[in-house]
Amino acid sequence: MMKFTKAVATGNDFVIIDNRPGDAEDLPALARKLCDRKKAVGADGLLVIETSKKADFKMRIFNPDGSEAEMCGNGSRCVALYAASRKISKPQMTIETLAGVLDASVKGDTVKVKLTDPKDIKWNLCLMINKCPYKLNFVDTGVPHVIHFTDDLEKIDVKNLGSHIRHHGEFSPEGTNADFVKVVDKHTIKVRTYERGVEDETLACGTGAVASAIISAEAEKMPSPITVETRSGEKIKVYFEIKDGNFRNVYLEGKAKLVFDGMLIDNDGR
Repeated sequence: MMKFTKAVATGNDFVIIDNRPGDAEDLPALARKLCDRKKAVGADGLLVIETSKKADFKMRIFNPDGSEAEMCGNGSRCVALYAASRKISKPQMTIETLAGVLDASVKGDTVKVKLTDPKDIKWNLCLMINKCPYKLNFVDTGVPHVIHFTDDLEKIDVKNLGSHIRHHGEFSPEGTNADFVKVVDKHTIKVRTYERGVEDETLACGTGAVASAIISAEAEKMPSPITVETRSGEKIKVYFEIKDGNFRNVYLEGKAKLVFDGMLIDNDGR
């Protein structure tokens, strides 16, 4: 039997397992089973804690389709809260990910994570999708994200358009996440995200919130911090500095919650 914890941050929900003993095997298959919302626990992803030689612990992220992601902003906040509450680490901690080592701090139910510096920013990409031209921007915030600004966020068919962007040849072979952004004012944006690996719109995406804030900061001259309103209705804050035209010291801050603990009683993820 294997213990697990269900956690949520800004509408993103995850299953967390502590695999420091190394008992869990075939993690991609476990993710596919556990994340199934009809037959198992249900989640946007599986977060696996392992030992690390370069940080307090290592976080591995598996999407519902079994693919492994480099980073997850909201997932890292959930894992930080879990690690602090279970005494795996102190409230100030470091987390190893495939995207690099993150710094995180936990104060009550508020978790603030320092992400790796954004990279590979590409402006004003014009791509043909469904025979229509779309003006897009790209940034890697640990995982790849495409940003599309819109004046009417509610009319966007996020699943359909997001899927076409996600699979566009411009971003092959890995693909990309797709974020649709409306600028509310000089301090606030609204975001809807199609997530690669989930293959659908999610209620929130931490790295997507950061990507949207970074692109908005440059395109709309918005100062730090930027408040991001997610599809769940909850808000998170993105902090950053700009030095020599580069974004540095990027933080994601918001509330997280450990929802319940459970026990896997067989190999089918039940």
